[in-house]
Amino acid sequence: MKFTSAALVFLPAVAAFAPVQVGNPVTCTTKLGATIEVPDRVAPDAGYVPEWEDRPGLPADQFMESDMTKPDRSGMWECPLTRWDSEGINIEEAQKEAAKMPHCPLEIRASDADVAKGADYFTQNKEQIRADLLQYGAVWFRGFDLMKSVKGHRQMYEALGLDPCLDPLHSSGLRKFSSERDALYEEVNKPSLRGHYIGLHSESTAKRTAAYAAFVCFQKATEGGGRFLVADGAAILAELDSKVLKKLYDRKIRISVSNLDLPPNMPGFLKEGVKELVDVAVAPKFDMDLEMIYESDGKPGRLQAIESAESPINRHPVTGLPVWFNNAHNHARKLRDRRPCGVPEVGMTEVFYADTMEPLSLEDCQEIKRYVHGMNE
Repeated sequence: MKFTSAALVFLPAVAAFAPVQVGNPVTCTTKLGATIEVPDRVAPDAGYVPEWEDRPGLPADQFMESDMTKPDRSGMWECPLTRWDSEGINIEEAQKEAAKMPHCPLEIRASDADVAKGADYFTQNKEQIRADLLQYGAVWFRGFDLMKSVKGHRQMYEALGLDPCLDPLHSSGLRKFSSERDALYEEVNKPSLRGHYIGLHSESTAKRTAAYAAFVCFQKATEGGGRFLVADGAAILAELDSKVLKKLYDRKIRISVSNLDLPPNMPGFLKEGVKELVDVAVAPKFDMDLEMIYESDGKPGRLQAIESAESPINRHPVTGLPVWFNNAHNHARKLRDRRPCGVPEVGMTEVFYADTMEPLSLEDCQEIKRYVHGMNE
């Protein structure tokens, strides 16, 4: 479980990202050229902005309280392995099926009677809520008082029978707990990233995927930003250009997760030694199947850690519905270079066509951006 600047939203198969303020233009360092000036960085807005209720929360010393009578849940399960079922998908038929899905997320607004029930509301409505998750993809609970605190958030997810697991990136050390004994992670909360726009992503890697994610907000963002956006994986699949979708599906994608820039004139035997050292000493910290490759993005001397090939579309493990299931919008360099980004170069990512290891074209990136930015909430 994570908390972030949002009302409580369950996300079994959709992805989320948060926009922040506009930054300044920078210089591109990909295969597009080392000195090409990119456009101004613009934080994309939402296609639909729900009514803002401005409900008051609890003071920090109260919302962070844990119920010490409950057992410590820090001994969580490993994040489950990603269930890939992506072979033999007919793109046109998949788009037709995805277009039939209801609007996501489903909003559930609490009545006074619902609020008064506390955790009992979720116990009594457990089966319906879990059925709604399958049908709608996400449920947004609004107006409930229970989830205004760490202990109340835990009461909610335990009442629904949800067992917490480690984050897919837990082993990397990039995920910080807000309350480990309550299995509650904290969203990215570093001052250096206050101007960073997190792109659309699933709570997953090619290797591991959390079956559910429960996001909750205890406090407003104090310095702007902090908005939380939800995108519907079925709706994205339904509306993306069929030719682009088929191209990405046929060719598959690979994502680089980090860079190490070495002197371009370093002797080959030294470069191979560094590659082997990184592969043995650093890569295991990321629970991913990574390959160390030099200069895939065209920058001389750059060593990149790149995930294995994956399909951009996957079938839901329960319903079998094909959905948009990848992190290309977050990781594509051509999109990151056009929105606020506070990530240092070592952490800059890229998305490649798996068959040729060329970065996604600007046209394909723009098509992904076009619909994602038009439909998210």
